[in-house]
Amino acid sequence: MRPDHRAQPGYLEAFARIVEKIASRLKGVNPKQLPIKLYVAGGAALHMHTGSRVSVDIDGVFSRRIVIDDDLEASYRDADGRVRVLYFDRNYNDTLGLMHEDAQADSVRINLPGLDSKVLEVRVLSALDLAVSKLSRFSDQDREDIELLAREKLIDAKSLRKRAEEALGAYVGDLASVRTSIDLACKLVESARRAK
Repeated sequence: MRPDHRAQPGYLEAFARIVEKIASRLKGVNPKQLPIKLYVAGGAALHMHTGSRVSVDIDGVFSRRIVIDDDLEASYRDADGRVRVLYFDRNYNDTLGLMHEDAQADSVRINLPGLDSKVLEVRVLSALDLAVSKLSRFSDQDREDIELLAREKLIDAKSLRKRAEEALGAYVGDLASVRTSIDLACKLVESARRAK
């Protein structure tokens, strides 16, 4: 997959520079352990799918345990010419929210110019799994992101409900509040898809 045609060039360049830094540290790794996969979630994945809402950080997890640098950040100019900084969030953890067990397997490989995918393969959560990942917290921003995915016709309510309910099987926590979030999100998706 290529990033959405509306994605900000400066943001994509900063994203690619951070990923290249990570990949450069993996050059000496035993080839049998490669490629390492980076699974991207959050606002960065949303931007790749829709070209909307840039995030200040990259939420991602790796297919293997790796040691990465502390200074994984890059500056860029946004669409308005302002200087922004993008950084890799070393504290992101995909076990702290709702996530389908097949989310990584169903993620989508993203093509970044100049990146050797035989060393580091960058993958973004599918639009559906990205929406599911936002249900346990379900903040205002999460609702807006789910609504955007629906307006772009990347998700529908029936698929979202099915995937989220399947994900509940591995979830530990307050299931009642997440079930409420699923119900609210499905109504939001139905409304957003009708509105466009």
